[in-house]
Amino acid sequence: MCPFPESSLAHQAKVDSLHLAPYIRDIPNFPVTGILFRDITPLLQDGPTFHRAIQGLALRHQGRKPDAVVAIESRGLIVGAALAYELGIGVVPVRKAGKLPHKTYTASYTLEYGQDTLEIHQDALTQGHRVILVDDLLATGGTMQATVQLIEQCGAKIVELAFLIELTALKGRQRLTPHPVISLVQY
Repeated sequence: MCPFPESSLAHQAKVDSLHLAPYIRDIPNFPVTGILFRDITPLLQDGPTFHRAIQGLALRHQGRKPDAVVAIESRGLIVGAALAYELGIGVVPVRKAGKLPHKTYTASYTLEYGQDTLEIHQDALTQGHRVILVDDLLATGGTMQATVQLIEQCGAKIVELAFLIELTALKGRQRLTPHPVISLVQY
């Protein structure tokens, strides 16, 4: 059940982050001790709220649709697929190493609690494709920075980097300069 009147947001042209924050749950010490995990599962489970969040990301691109949404595994794929559907365009998955079956470009990066590698199919995008990169959360920016490298290897152009949540104290936005960044909820 939605904790606020549905009609208060039904006709607004943008998402008010105060209405999304109640649907984001804090999980201390996950996945490792010292990390406060922002769980978007409650937001995903509430259809009207999830729809408003996706509309909030999509409304920025009315009349100037990009060619594709590039979505990062794993929660970013959920958000990215919904955004691509809302915009009527395709979604390109960026996955952990070894998960994509065709020829890939690869980029490694450092997380707050380790290292990882991402891949994209080499034929996923063509030179000049305009894309939105999507993930659920912006922390230090390492995951998105690696994805930017993958997009550059494909020859595509970045329209925007989009997130449901941004942890502002970790200054990930600065690491992603000069690309435009949008986040719906900031902590």
